[in-house]
Amino acid sequence: MEPNVRFWITERQSFVQRFLQWMELLDPTNLVLSVEKIEKSRQLLLTNQDASVHDLEDQGIQEAWKRSLSTVHPDSSKLIPVPFRPAALLPFTAPMVFLSLLSVKSLKSMILPQVSFYTYTTAFNIINGNASYNRQSHESVLLGTGVIASSTFFGAVKDTATSRVVLFGTSAFIPEVFSYFFKRTQFFQQYPRSLWTLKLSCTILVMGLMVPLSFSIFPQIGRIQCSMLEKEIQSATEETELFYNRGV
Repeated sequence: MEPNVRFWITERQSFVQRFLQWMELLDPTNLVLSVEKIEKSRQLLLTNQDASVHDLEDQGIQEAWKRSLSTVHPDSSKLIPVPFRPAALLPFTAPMVFLSLLSVKSLKSMILPQVSFYTYTTAFNIINGNASYNRQSHESVLLGTGVIASSTFFGAVKDTATSRVVLFGTSAFIPEVFSYFFKRTQFFQQYPRSLWTLKLSCTILVMGLMVPLSFSIFPQIGRIQCSMLEKEIQSATEETELFYNRGV
């Protein structure tokens, strides 16, 4: 069995445990791991089928789990491209969210952050999503293009606001609240440009907490009764309950 799938099935984690787990997996150093280190970690896990991430006596096993879970797709067992690994979500999207909070001075400054944001998040969701269904390349392109276009243009105000509330609402709301009170201080009167630094810092800080929180809401591996699936699937297995990867 794929080690990452085995981990998420056997490690019955609570929400708090999943949150702490994702805090480790979102470590930025996971973006610069060499292929050689990842392959060695994978080999260690494959040769130690009973290895647990909570085995405190073996630091090597813990590190191997961290490298594997943060860089390898559980469905395909392939390396996730560096820009789309879970640890890359914050550094890539935080600047986009921050730019969307700035005052709009032109149509270009309004559209570009939205196009960039939805292009990246769509690609991130597809790459980290369930890979059991083999989509043709043109299907993925059409799906991604449709999401980007509808989210960016057809939504100009309502759908965009809704998506921000659902996905990054907290990251947009809290900096605005802090900015409101900060503008009333004497420090702002003396250093008005400090508002830019405050907003950026708040955005990164809040998103730094929100990303692992959003990843932790649901278990990585879901369960479904075989009786609820298509007859073709039911006839292909004797299991009454099946597991599936929810995706990040």
